[in-house]
Amino acid sequence: MPTAMTDGAADTPERMCAVLLTGHGGFDRLEYRTDVPVPRPGAGEVLIQVAAAGVNNTDINTRTGWYSKATKASDNTSGDAAASYDGASWTGAQLRFPRIQGADCCGHIVAVGEGVARSRIGERVIVAPLLRHYRGMRPFEADTLGSELDGAFAQYTKAPSAETYRVRCGWSSVELGSMPCAYATAENMLQRAGLGSERVLVTGASGGVGSATVQLAKRRGAHVTAQTSASKKAAVEALGADEVIERGADVVARIGAGKLDLVVDVVGGESWSRLLGVLRKGGRYVCSGAIAGPVGPLDLRTLYLRDLALIGCTYQGEGVFESLVSYIERGEIRPVVAKTYPLADIVTAQSDFLAKRYTGKLVLVPP
Repeated sequence: MPTAMTDGAADTPERMCAVLLTGHGGFDRLEYRTDVPVPRPGAGEVLIQVAAAGVNNTDINTRTGWYSKATKASDNTSGDAAASYDGASWTGAQLRFPRIQGADCCGHIVAVGEGVARSRIGERVIVAPLLRHYRGMRPFEADTLGSELDGAFAQYTKAPSAETYRVRCGWSSVELGSMPCAYATAENMLQRAGLGSERVLVTGASGGVGSATVQLAKRRGAHVTAQTSASKKAAVEALGADEVIERGADVVARIGAGKLDLVVDVVGGESWSRLLGVLRKGGRYVCSGAIAGPVGPLDLRTLYLRDLALIGCTYQGEGVFESLVSYIERGEIRPVVAKTYPLADIVTAQSDFLAKRYTGKLVLVPP
């Protein structure tokens, strides 16, 4: 049971604006309210006044129940009315409604719970989207902000102090609010795959995770081939991509068989396994999403005769988010924010996100 605040701003309100997810389904399940109780931080927690919250695929996947294998839709654009939504969360547990979504959070600490230093009040912070604190820091166990726990689509949210990171930089809060989910996902994939000064293909390179991966791979000295639509070629090149190939192109024909060390894929779909053709023997394929669909065939002979490694990534272990904060503070990366929206316009923001007209992140700003 959360305890009352031990220290905090005297003018913190009792009620706030927030978007409630009332169940799995379409946009009608998103309800903007102005009378939602402000959370109170318990022991070891901080209360954050949210300044900005990015829009991510996981927000839509969660709303539509796409994570449930009972959902047969290949995309995540709408809920599947015929599905039971069993296991429609990152952990595989049933979601509890209403839920405040929002995996990205940038804001200022305005109150602290028992055991947290009062000196933290006033810090500008971002929050790790996968919170290990509540699961005893056990390997491959975490709760996701905005899925198992209420997130940042609100004026206030709370999080463990240990996983709420002060950031010292000259970026705007909107820029910081675009970072946590996409960049931590990308950094996690590159850490798990052990990317060095190698040759890598990044699919979906104009999206949030893809654009983050391009920058983070270049930071490691990699040669980056990016795949995106022709209209976004120049924008992806500006991120640092050494070569850009058009979405839908035959990647083996364009790149050559066995030429690359790593494929970073967030697109998936029925043709995902064709990407393995560009990998050298002993190459690696890493995946943390499937925006073109979750199911596709794999010829196992391709996998074992060429000694390939397939790596699935969700859990983010020690060092992933800490590394990201250090890159920000040293100015080694920079986010691309395409557009901002008032929090009340969340349906418009998610509609624009699904239309994929923009390069970079779309960000919601609470009142």
